[in-house]
Amino acid sequence: MGEPKNEAGKPAGRGETMRHATPPGENQKFIKNDQYFTVCIYTFVLVMACAVAIKAIISFNETKAFLGGLFRAVGPFLIALLIAYILNPFVKYVQRLLRRQWPKLQEKVSLVLSMLIVYLLGLGMIITILIYVLPEMVRNLVDLINYIPTVYKYLIDFLAYLQKEFPTVDFSSITNMLEDTQTDLVTGLKNVAGELIPVLYTASVSVVSWLGNFLIALIVSVYMLYGKKSLLRMVKVVLYAFIPKKKIAHTREILWECNKICSRYLISKMVDSFIIGVLCAILMTILRLPYVLLISVVVGVTNMIPYFGPFIGAIPGIVIILCINPVKAVIFAVMILCLQQFDGLILGPKLLGNSTGMKSIWIIFAITIGGKFFGVLGMFLGVPVVAILGYLAEQYMQYRLAKKNVSLDEL
Repeated sequence: MGEPKNEAGKPAGRGETMRHATPPGENQKFIKNDQYFTVCIYTFVLVMACAVAIKAIISFNETKAFLGGLFRAVGPFLIALLIAYILNPFVKYVQRLLRRQWPKLQEKVSLVLSMLIVYLLGLGMIITILIYVLPEMVRNLVDLINYIPTVYKYLIDFLAYLQKEFPTVDFSSITNMLEDTQTDLVTGLKNVAGELIPVLYTASVSVVSWLGNFLIALIVSVYMLYGKKSLLRMVKVVLYAFIPKKKIAHTREILWECNKICSRYLISKMVDSFIIGVLCAILMTILRLPYVLLISVVVGVTNMIPYFGPFIGAIPGIVIILCINPVKAVIFAVMILCLQQFDGLILGPKLLGNSTGMKSIWIIFAITIGGKFFGVLGMFLGVPVVAILGYLAEQYMQYRLAKKNVSLDEL
């Protein structure tokens, strides 16, 4: 017999001879396979996620209670993140002004000064609203409630006049309905007055809790704004840890564009709605219309909802003023129409521009779906969310077309 040889044709050593001589399946060590190990990990994670999802669906009430408690626990931090996100553009703008005025000013000093200026202006605005605007709104509401019996009497007298002028038409059902509604309203107000103490106690506890959460959120937002570089660095660490290096630049570009869409829309729409609310108050004061602050605040807040906001804000004001003076209600309606035309044709395009890049049909779709599931907040936030989803979908479609060597100009 010849001497055993290895694959290279050279004489095999003792170790190689013994390894080849070992029968299959005996004394073999486990060979690690990274590919199979990764597949096992993904399978395990998928199975656990499905199990958690099934458990959450089966025990929906427990899941809802858990999520509610979790949201209440992290609520102040989410509010802090929202405050920091909204104030960040203003802080950057003030910081640029300070650095332009004093070029030798250190970056940290300019950041602290700009944050101090922005927070003082914001707190000053809140304090002004609490001291001057809120009490006036409460007085307007009280006057409106006290005016309800007069409105009922006016309507009943008007129906009696119509019954006298048109005896063949029966208005008694409408009169009875108004009288029953007035009785129910008075009874409801008495019940509320009887339960006023526990209601005030519950409301005071809620207000104290809300103020505590707001103060925590305000303090946390300061830390977030001051340490935004460390937060951005953390985001970069996560990106580099989970995304291939060659795709980092494109991913950062996509995230930056999503942030620009959302930030530009939120800030511009808030400034636009504030200006519209102030102009509404000034015009109502000049025209001597009633309930100036109450209606102006409603108009300004609802103006943050695109397309439908002006109508939502105008209808309550028209109804309220119509109960007092129909002529002034017509004047108010014309004023709101002119104000909204000014907003839509001049002010809005100047501030917003094409901030979302969405067509009108998609904006209406976002408002409808957002309002259906999340109410007024969903109507406002639905537009930037759908704009971001549309941008991501467009990027994905371009990626798929690029893989097929198809250009958009060819379609």
